[in-house]
Amino acid sequence: MVNTLFCRILVLVSSCAFPLCAFANDSAPPRWNILFVFADDWGRYASCYKGLDGRPGLNDVISTPNFDRVAHDGVLFRNAFVNAPSCTPSRSSLLSGRYFFNTGLGAILRGAIWDESIPSFPLLLRDAGYHIGKSYKVWSPGHPMDAPFGRQRYAYEKSGNAPNNFSEESYARMEKGMSVEAARAEILAQVRGNFDAFLADRKPGQPWLYFFGTTTTHRKWIRGSGKRLWGIDPDRLKGRMPAFLPDVPEVREDVADYLGESQAVDAELGILLERLETSGDADRTMIVVSGDHGMPGVPFGKCNLYDHGTAVALLVRVPGVRGARIVDDFVSLPDLAPTFMEIAGVGIPGGLYGRSLLSLLKSGREGQIEPDRTWVISGRERHVDVAREGNLPYPMRALRTKDFVYIRNFAPDRMPMGDPLKALTPEAYRSGALVEDTRIGFADMDGGPTKAWMIAHRNDPQWRWLYEHAFGKRPSEELYDLRKDPDQVKNVAGDPNYAEMKAELAAQLIGRLKDAGDPRVVGDGKAFDRSPFTDPSGEGPDGRPLKGSSGGRKKAE
Repeated sequence: MVNTLFCRILVLVSSCAFPLCAFANDSAPPRWNILFVFADDWGRYASCYKGLDGRPGLNDVISTPNFDRVAHDGVLFRNAFVNAPSCTPSRSSLLSGRYFFNTGLGAILRGAIWDESIPSFPLLLRDAGYHIGKSYKVWSPGHPMDAPFGRQRYAYEKSGNAPNNFSEESYARMEKGMSVEAARAEILAQVRGNFDAFLADRKPGQPWLYFFGTTTTHRKWIRGSGKRLWGIDPDRLKGRMPAFLPDVPEVREDVADYLGESQAVDAELGILLERLETSGDADRTMIVVSGDHGMPGVPFGKCNLYDHGTAVALLVRVPGVRGARIVDDFVSLPDLAPTFMEIAGVGIPGGLYGRSLLSLLKSGREGQIEPDRTWVISGRERHVDVAREGNLPYPMRALRTKDFVYIRNFAPDRMPMGDPLKALTPEAYRSGALVEDTRIGFADMDGGPTKAWMIAHRNDPQWRWLYEHAFGKRPSEELYDLRKDPDQVKNVAGDPNYAEMKAELAAQLIGRLKDAGDPRVVGDGKAFDRSPFTDPSGEGPDGRPLKGSSGGRKKAE
């Protein structure tokens, strides 16, 4: 059978496919260059994912020829997930190859600090002789690539930071008389300039790792920019919205604007791919494209363990292997750390749960390749520090399999998206605070038009259920049958017909968490409840001192 992905995008890429080379020696580490494009808050949104779940969806209206090009020349992972749907813990897990809860204070957002005793793949590759560098966000603020000395030593950003805020920067230029095309070209020139500076600093023959961490898909963005800048008509989303996104004009426009920012990431990738070809590096460079979690500022997305929060695109092109393949194995982004280490010939340190993907990538096969890759675990603790009284987190863990999502909420008495604070006051609407201020109320959901619309319509009989599901308290267990409920809106945890399956999945989840030493399920289970700002014990989730919990640590943003 002809691969459907290949058919769909062959026309786009047939004239510009990457040159490929054979493996010189399967037993030796390939030590390819690595181009890693990792977009902030970018979920599974690319036109190469269109139709893969067999129903209409948001990817029907997005056009991403450069993402599609990498998929054509490499592998599209159908089942790629993050370990935590919040920026800092997701990136802590990514960089270390560990479960997020095994990264100390890297497991939370506000108050996070990188534990220098935990190895991370960029620095391991550096020590193995790689030239490393980054543009924009890797981790913040404590990892050496993002720390103050790291910004000077590893950062290549002197050409400009406009690619991080594509819509805002485009509008600023258009207000001065530029056309849309000219504004776009000027912003993309900064991508090229930063990458050129990085390439110019390498030694002859030296392999390299370039981390391109654009944040343009992170809120906020300009309302109406999806249509004006990228031609995405919000009305085309009508009938294609998942059940947890109200199919109304305000929300469709918000989603269209987000998809426009996703197309901006694609345009930035296009510049990097073009430069790879002209530099002569394309045939010895591994290309990896992904994001740190799902859509922000909407229900079921960022900070949630439903697919809209944890599922991400993962596209990987390696030299010398047949492309246009769709792989069904379940993978988690921490699998990338040991993958990069194996490519560089670095010894894998202890404490990793991630498993290298290199065997999948080199196999030339598609579908389910390794029979034991059939599940992933995700979780969450603290996001915004003021979301709940006492700086308490909202602890969750989930097991995702082909047919089910099982979620354990360890503190169902707490509000999952944070306390209402001022979110329900009329003044919040009149001031526009619900759109502009992430922390005005329900602070673990970013501010934006969709959040504001949902709160404004909380008493609408049609949408009351969604408001309660997004912002209200949740039961200790949730179970979703993906065969019948792909949008995960009907909790069947209390259905007797699912009692056996729920018990089986619960036992698997808790057993695996115990085996991994998750502080939430071993000991007293309250390690993450201790605030890095106010707890007098001065002890972190790993049992070690917080080293300045009374104010000496800089907060992560």
